[in-house]
Amino acid sequence: MGYVVMQCPYCDSSDLKVLDTTDIKNGIRRRRECQNCHERFTTYERPLAVTPVLIKTNGDREEFDRDKLKRGIWNACAKRPIPAAALDRLVDEIEMNLQAVGRAEVSSRVVGDMVIAGLKDIDPIAYIRYAIVYMGLDNLLSVRAEIDKLLAEQQGYAEVAAERWSEQKGRTDGGDRVAERDLSVKTSAFPAKGKTQGKRTNASGRPRGRKT
Repeated sequence: MGYVVMQCPYCDSSDLKVLDTTDIKNGIRRRRECQNCHERFTTYERPLAVTPVLIKTNGDREEFDRDKLKRGIWNACAKRPIPAAALDRLVDEIEMNLQAVGRAEVSSRVVGDMVIAGLKDIDPIAYIRYAIVYMGLDNLLSVRAEIDKLLAEQQGYAEVAAERWSEQKGRTDGGDRVAERDLSVKTSAFPAKGKTQGKRTNASGRPRGRKT
């Protein structure tokens, strides 16, 4: 059984040295140095897991292409302030979910639905860009309807968050008022120092006065 020899991407030499090895999510990252040209580069190693074949809408079959998926997501996120790590994480999650299905074939719409759901949480603009192509939004009214739907969802989340914050604040303020009332009751039970509680009397019950 043949095997592939790793080569330097700069000079094609196979005389390589591993400088550093790091465990990462779903794989291993290695930092290597070519002993011929002394250039350094990074390689990523992932276990080979069975990913289902994708069934396209026209009935054709094609193998899952991680790089193709990543390019499509990157195009939707172009010029958006989105960390590269977030997109890599989304691609990893989609690939893992496909492998966890346990079937030889799945509809390509399964992948599209996962991308749509992921982009909606990451960036709304990237979500709309991807949705225009994936959902076939071919006119302004359909695009506007999807934007209105997204805004309504975001407003609903904001209202729920505001309601929860208001309830939490009410419980906190109520507790503070109870504590203040308890403190007031305890304080009123004891007179302040320096204040007399009444006139002093003698044995006959009459107020003491000066001797004349």
